[in-house]
Amino acid sequence: MAKKALISVSDKTGIVELAKNLIDCGYEIISTGGTLKVLNESGVKAVDITSVTGFPECLDGRVKTLHPKVHAGLLAMRDNAEHMDFLKSMNIDPIDIVVVNLYPFKETVKKPNIDLQTAIENIDIGGPTMLRSAAKNYQDVAVIVDPADYAKALEELKNGGITKETKFYLMYKVYQHTSYYDTLIANYLRKKLGIEFPDQFTMAFDKAQDMRYGENPHQNAVFYKEAFDVAGSLAVAEQLHGKELSYNNINDTNGALDLLREFTEPTIVAVKHANPCGVATADTISEAFFKANAADPTSIFGGIVASNRTIDKATAEQIHNIFIEIVVAPDFTDDALAILKQKANIRLLKLPSIMNAVPADCYDMKKVLGGLLVQEFDRKVVDLDKCVTVTKLAPTQAQMDDMIFAMKVVKHTKSNAIVVAKDKTILGIGGGQVNRIRATKQAIEHSLSDTKGAVLASDAFFPFDDCVEAANAGGIAAILQPGGSVRDQLSIDACDKFGIAMVFSGDRHFKH
Repeated sequence: MAKKALISVSDKTGIVELAKNLIDCGYEIISTGGTLKVLNESGVKAVDITSVTGFPECLDGRVKTLHPKVHAGLLAMRDNAEHMDFLKSMNIDPIDIVVVNLYPFKETVKKPNIDLQTAIENIDIGGPTMLRSAAKNYQDVAVIVDPADYAKALEELKNGGITKETKFYLMYKVYQHTSYYDTLIANYLRKKLGIEFPDQFTMAFDKAQDMRYGENPHQNAVFYKEAFDVAGSLAVAEQLHGKELSYNNINDTNGALDLLREFTEPTIVAVKHANPCGVATADTISEAFFKANAADPTSIFGGIVASNRTIDKATAEQIHNIFIEIVVAPDFTDDALAILKQKANIRLLKLPSIMNAVPADCYDMKKVLGGLLVQEFDRKVVDLDKCVTVTKLAPTQAQMDDMIFAMKVVKHTKSNAIVVAKDKTILGIGGGQVNRIRATKQAIEHSLSDTKGAVLASDAFFPFDDCVEAANAGGIAAILQPGGSVRDQLSIDACDKFGIAMVFSGDRHFKH
């Protein structure tokens, strides 16, 4: 009696060639629906699953393979005499190879305006059930879910049979795939229900890139992207030029994009080691780059540049004169590309959706040993309705605009964070410090330009008045901070003493 192979696939890639080779290896092909039609039309002899089950497809194709004659043929252990006697008594043939891939649920729900019922009709039931049955009995059944595995299976079949080691690997592929598939469905339904934080949290990712190494050369690393494209994210950027992105490139560029989304005016964000090192807004993107570079030309060396406007020739000429790892922008003019591509290793990334807001169903996550921290993205900067001027002197409108600009950068700088700015240009950044006075002094001392008349923003309250004293020494004219310290009055009194305007925003922006 010929061995049996059951084939039922949505993705028909390579399926005709596989079936022909299985027949050459002595297998009888059983198939269903569209797969059966494709095989028969291609001259492949295959029998309908209904001839095996003795039961017709029904309920608009919802029931095809959900039958004991299929699943007993898959689950019967060949070295178990009782199992095999039962098959014989019921006239059930064992099924030795299963080739199944699933209804295209992911591809269906990615389409715009798909209604719920259409999505539900693309939830495969019989396919995952057959896969799981066959995989559970992996010692006796080879189950193939991925067309990429056809060649290996055929090679082993032609050389004596599919090995137990390969069958075990194919078993793993099945459960990995069905887990991914079910996660897509569960998350689609969760979003429909508006459930933010479920009791069990699962996500689905696809491998985007194997990396040469991780944060350091001795660490292995991979980049996975979310199963569904997130507009504006680095994962959907088109690389126009340069070497493959590294682990650190991706991490740093992601930080640059997070900060860039805060601005609507022509803005350049320069980032080094995931921290801002130069940010400026201007009437043109070329002028913005000039200002951002001038703010800290030492730190921008070897850094990341993100632009929310097309990179033009004038901007490209400036970039070409320094060493930049990556430039990411909505687009590049032909003249700009010609200039920038003169350097072989610079990475140029085109991201037309660069200014898309982070979708409401995306979350900020941090993996910790043994767990996962999940929170909403920090979508607030400064709520003007909550802002209170607490000093005798009020800031001018220009100062207030600069303080809001500075707070946007503070929000994306490691805590404790202080940012000094003037004319919508960052002058100095103090980030990642273990106390606020050190961050304040660092921001002022690292400013290359004169800080007299500049503004200062802080991610959290001043615990003492020493930060105000340091600000005064640096010529700071106005301060924006959340407030909320038990010693707020000390800082207010110090500002009044020095003639500094101070505004409490009421909102903290820690970034750890």
